[in-house]
Amino acid sequence: MKPKIIVARPIFEETLVRLREHFVVTDNQADTPWTKASWTQALSQHVGALTTGSDPVDAEVLNACPNLKAVANMAVGYNNFDVPSMTSQGVQASNTPDVLTETTADFGFALLMATARRITESEHYLRRGEWTQWRYDMFAGAEVHGSTIGILGMGRIGQGIARRAAHGFGMKVIYHNRSRLSAESEAECKATYVSKEELLKTADHVMLVVPYSAASHHTIGAAELAQMKPTATLINIARGGIVDDAALAVALRNKQIAAAGLDVFEGEPKVHPDLLTVPNVVLTPHIASASIPTRMAMANLAADNLISYFTQGKSVTPLNTVTA
Repeated sequence: MKPKIIVARPIFEETLVRLREHFVVTDNQADTPWTKASWTQALSQHVGALTTGSDPVDAEVLNACPNLKAVANMAVGYNNFDVPSMTSQGVQASNTPDVLTETTADFGFALLMATARRITESEHYLRRGEWTQWRYDMFAGAEVHGSTIGILGMGRIGQGIARRAAHGFGMKVIYHNRSRLSAESEAECKATYVSKEELLKTADHVMLVVPYSAASHHTIGAAELAQMKPTATLINIARGGIVDDAALAVALRNKQIAAAGLDVFEGEPKVHPDLLTVPNVVLTPHIASASIPTRMAMANLAADNLISYFTQGKSVTPLNTVTA
């Protein structure tokens, strides 16, 4: 008998074919929305799952799913997982690191440039038919090359952004992280470690790449925004909840900072309504890793994690240690 697994959201057909070689698969290619109750009920009928960041696997869900053995998140982030509870109940948790690093770093830099150079504002202006003549100050934005980028969170993606900034755009790179990088890594990124306070008051562009946790909730709030330069931009490609979106909307409206670029939001896919009414923000729907090759690699690594667990007793990129 093949183990029964559930795939919570639509994925590539090729990945489903691979999974069906090893499992009896319940798919959701129709993308039927789950309530937490319906998700829990469906999950309880399976021993494994392939999830996305929107599918909760917390203590409440786990208590209703005593047969669950492994859950593979098709994401590098895993704030939808309660990893300690999964570990205590013997459920293998896994994610998809590395395969999305470069693509996400590309997008982070694209969002930075779009924000600094006011691309969204100017496109909307053009589409509304308001462009009638050239002006010397028309949508004049911030400089990118030669400016200072401050990176909060210097993991794989943060380092990828730092390399692009330093080597591609001649930017000064400063960073703050829970732990300092090795001297070798700092040299490769041409990055200087500073305090969070120094980063906020010094950087022309603040890039957020920290994982979400209770400790990092509202890492950027009203107090932190007040420390930034009025000419600075803020870019969030981390997770919703890292930024206090309501406070950010106020800061943008009051020109406390120049602009923001956001790929993630508190309570997404809902977006704080005040962010939709300020012009100096670039908004994208959580697409930083969205190239076809990268999303395919993420889906296949998630599949590999399930296949490896049920055939060898351990996922390829596990988040915890359990006994199969």
